[in-house]
Amino acid sequence: MKSNWQKSFELMLKSEGGYVNNPLDPGGRTNLGVTQGTWESWVGRPSDKAEMRSLTPEKVEPLYKKKYFDAVRGDELPVGLDYLVFDFAVNAGPGRAIKVMQSAVGVTPDGKFGPMTMAAVQAVDPVDLIERFSQAKEDFYRSLTTFATFGKGWLNRVVDVKVKASAMLV
Repeated sequence: MKSNWQKSFELMLKSEGGYVNNPLDPGGRTNLGVTQGTWESWVGRPSDKAEMRSLTPEKVEPLYKKKYFDAVRGDELPVGLDYLVFDFAVNAGPGRAIKVMQSAVGVTPDGKFGPMTMAAVQAVDPVDLIERFSQAKEDFYRSLTTFATFGKGWLNRVVDVKVKASAMLV
């Protein structure tokens, strides 16, 4: 498949925004969607507030490509679906994004994106798959204990990503 990495990355960054440290967010200190824990794991050492504030798109791009886009096999997915699954992987983890995709295509959800999952993805109408995947994302967000605090933003993101992913199919 044709890579849609750069466009997917740019759109995801717009959804994630800049530096935040909301005490109600279990992710804690975050910049460009990267939590401090994820950043520390990536760089292999502790970081501090100043370093987290100094993150740039250029610094976090390799992390997002390897840990999220590549983890959901974005380069092998149809354009539009790659963005849809990648964006959810960033927000909920690659394993959960793969499980949601597997459920949406009727494959037993195990979180491993193997040949059966890929064949099922390629056999489903992408418009229908975007709809099913987006509904499953909404259901997931509504199940979270933090939905009352962050739910409105999450649901707005579901709609926004769905619209943009659908437009990429054309």
